Amino acid sequence: HEQRYGPLTALAPADLLRTAAESGLTGRGGAAFPTYRKLASVAEAGRRTGRAPVVVANGSEGEPASAKDKTLLRLSPHLVLDGLRLAAEATGAAEAYLAVEEGAAHLEAAVAERNDPVPVRVVRVPGRFLSGESSALTQHLDGRAALPRHHNPPVREQGVHRAPTLVQNVETLAHLALIARYGADWYRSAGTPADPGSVLCTLHVPGHTPRVVEAPYGLPLHRLLPLHGTSAVLIGGYHGTWIPAHRAAQLALSATNLGAGVLAALPADRCGPAETARVLRYLALESAGQCGPCLNGLPRIAAAFRTLAAPGPQGTARDDIARWAGLVEGRGACHHPDGTVRLVRSALTTFAPELDAHAHGHCTATDHTPVLPVPENRS
Repeated sequence: HEQRYGPLTALAPADLLRTAAESGLTGRGGAAFPTYRKLASVAEAGRRTGRAPVVVANGSEGEPASAKDKTLLRLSPHLVLDGLRLAAEATGAAEAYLAVEEGAAHLEAAVAERNDPVPVRVVRVPGRFLSGESSALTQHLDGRAALPRHHNPPVREQGVHRAPTLVQNVETLAHLALIARYGADWYRSAGTPADPGSVLCTLHVPGHTPRVVEAPYGLPLHRLLPLHGTSAVLIGGYHGTWIPAHRAAQLALSATNLGAGVLAALPADRCGPAETARVLRYLALESAGQCGPCLNGLPRIAAAFRTLAAPGPQGTARDDIARWAGLVEGRGACHHPDGTVRLVRSALTTFAPELDAHAHGHCTATDHTPVLPVPENRS
């Protein structure tokens, strides 16, 4: 690891925060929040409360269509652990965790090879969609069910053991480790002024095994994802958006549209509404079921969309979905309803011609083989 990247540069916390700010590094877990602000807020909460913070490297990756974090942890675990060490030093943390769904033995071996000032504990988390949500993860680390809690107080103020807690995606930490070594200018040499650096993406191309690639922000999407014979592209994963292929051909990678880093091409001979219905049923079943929007709203939306996905009379399904989407958005204990609504609305727009064909009893798809990965036991 050190032969490849060089030794980890020792930086004072203030210097690391300044370098992270100058680099423009943002989170790779989906929210694209500035990393230096997250680090600074946890450090400040620790000083204000007199409680030593806790840092958590989030490698749970509950998104079924994403493999970037698992791949990174398999190939470069020490880069992630370097970033976790830096985060612990920057925040003044006394405890550090690496949360994963799989590969714990491999990662524990990597941890044992090191002598970090703050010991790292590798923790297995349940393989569920919401297990990696920050408050669900801190709940799990405290020995409770891995379910999201309401956002007040936020985990940066009160997380694991009620201490200020940093939950940071493992890819973000790997970038932080490289920035500490090579500097902000090096990081900004890739990407765009608005979105500097590179990003890991999981590509789903018809007829090929999904693969993970690293690409600079600003790269045209069609350079990564072949669009010939494609009707639509799912960008950002199951909390992302569907867009028509002709629009995807004009897009470039950006922090605002990539979400979990998933890019999936829908072949022109497949049914977009049917694929969406499968995902929505999965998302409804994966909800924590502890607030009204998830307990009542998402199952109704999923059921109504199944009506749209089948050729035949649709009744009031489209209007019902639009109304229910407005009712659940922004009202959940976490952002699961919001992400689901984002997917639904994009599907209603992108697949409007196909939905009209369904309403007249016809589906244009000639191949009904599923495209998107949905765990069978909950699909």
